[in-house]
Amino acid sequence: MSRVPVKPFLITKNEEGVFRLTVRDTRFNSQGYPIVTATLQDEEFKTATAARAHARDNFGAEPGQYATK
Repeated sequence: MSRVPVKPFLITKNEEGVFRLTVRDTRFNSQGYPIVTATLQDEEFKTATAARAHARDNFGAEPGQYATK
């Protein structure tokens, strides 16, 4: 199992073409295994760029902290 934290912001596109943002937090248990908590945000975005801007403005996201799926 990888001990590298996952990128904290996941941007996904659903069947309707709407983008959603998931904020992820990685911490490690006493044995060093990662525990990832993912929280899907309520907002919907028309573009991935809008989702990135929301993450930057509201969560302090920086370039390189985004993953897409």
